[in-house]
Amino acid sequence: MPQGQVTTTPDDGLTTRQRRNRPLVIVHTGEMKGKSTAAFGLALRGWSQGWSIAVFQFVKSAKWRVGEEEAFTALGAVHAEHGTGGPVEWHKMGQGWSWSRKQGSEEDHAANAAAGWAEIRRRIEAGAHDMYVLDEFTYPLKWGWVDVDEVVEVLAARPGHQHVVITGRDAPAALVDAADLVMETTKVKHPMDAGQKGQRGIEW
Repeated sequence: MPQGQVTTTPDDGLTTRQRRNRPLVIVHTGEMKGKSTAAFGLALRGWSQGWSIAVFQFVKSAKWRVGEEEAFTALGAVHAEHGTGGPVEWHKMGQGWSWSRKQGSEEDHAANAAAGWAEIRRRIEAGAHDMYVLDEFTYPLKWGWVDVDEVVEVLAARPGHQHVVITGRDAPAALVDAADLVMETTKVKHPMDAGQKGQRGIEW
């Protein structure tokens, strides 16, 4: 899209304005870091527009207090006190399924993931938020804990103006096909290749 110009104009009956403001399903996948970081950047833009933002974190440990959570919690407080930006909710789903020591059985984790998706589905069908960030949501889809076809169906039928951003490696093909925007991160170099561990302010 050179200079922001579209390459084709679909014959969908929509005006340019309607097409421009169509709500999107966005998928950030690939092996390299930056998928969640990019999603939270979109959420920050949405917050500045006064949108209601809801973050649901899968996989990452519920004990983690990542930098983005601190920042968005503060932004939610700013909105509540001054009316600037939009409201923010941040939810951790389960106890963490890959980056920390597992607690409970795989069946427990699968049940937690299913319950998390059920809550997200309820909110989407109610039009509760303007933007959802489903962080690391590709993993419960990949592991079969949440049905991919159901997710695609709910996203396709969502009412109102709701953007949904999904992050994680190995995004299922059905989700990629259904999405409006898909990016794939590719590693060229990483500090860990040279033995450097993650650091505060970069990884969390």
